[in-house]
Amino acid sequence: MIVHDKMQQDYIYDYSEPIGQNFSPDFQPELTPQEMLSMGIFEGHYMTDCQHEFPQHWFQNAKLSDKPDIKCNCFHIKSRQSLQIWQQKGWIIGPDVRGWFQWYCRYYMGRRLHNIDAIQIRRWKAFKRHKAQILNNCLPFDTTCRLKQRQALLQWAYNPFF
Repeated sequence: MIVHDKMQQDYIYDYSEPIGQNFSPDFQPELTPQEMLSMGIFEGHYMTDCQHEFPQHWFQNAKLSDKPDIKCNCFHIKSRQSLQIWQQKGWIIGPDVRGWFQWYCRYYMGRRLHNIDAIQIRRWKAFKRHKAQILNNCLPFDTTCRLKQRQALLQWAYNPFF
């Protein structure tokens, strides 16, 4: 794959695994990138200029917008920080200049970068603590409880409906 978009030029990577298969045993996301996009993530503005890198069917039912719009989020709330904050906090790792979700999309497509993958999988596993907080503080299936955490879980490939 050769990437040419607003944030990345001439980045080249290969696929070493079949799409959606052969994930690390300790990385079992609950949602695919396509499901996440169709449910509504990152205010609809995350992947608007790099769709050519991924299968077109991922975007058929995606909630996208030319500018950030909280109505595109599954829970209709703001639950993201700016790219500048991600960069300041060191959350942008390796060649995935848009962050964890871009890493996940590329991983799902079959790219493997073992050192980067290990870091991102650790981050994904650590994020599960938010699911425990919802379980401990909300009634079962009360999807009006802790909306920001639910939206954030969705943006990390965890099913927010439990």
